[in-house]
Order: sequence, then C-alpha cells, then structure tokens
Amino acid sequence: MPFQKHNTYGALKRLARPTDKAVIAFRGYEGQKEKLKAIPDWQERLRLFVDQLIEEDGQNG
Repeated sequence: MPFQKHNTYGALKRLARPTDKAVIAFRGYEGQKEKLKAIPDWQERLRLFVDQLIEEDGQNG
C-alpha cells in the first residue's frame, strides 16, 4: 500500500532554521563521503561549522 500524500503522519524536519533550496557542493578527498555519512547528525553539524567559518572570515576581513 503506497504512502498517501498530505497525511498527518508524515516525516517532519527538525531543523532550527529553514534550509535553502540551492545546494552547497564540493569535491572531497577519496573516502571522505563514506566516513562523513557514518557520523550521526553530520548535516546539521556541517551547517553549524559553515556558519562558524563565515563568522570567522567576517572578523578577519
């Protein structure tokens, strides 16, 4: 039985802030993708790191 659209039991995103529709992508070194995906909550942690990196660069420039 297929899962019905617009149901009340659908998965909900638990993010503090909404995400952008455009993706940020870069080429990592060999093996990094698999190791990264093994880390729990890696996407949110990476988003926070990007915010930190932007903040640090703003203080230096």
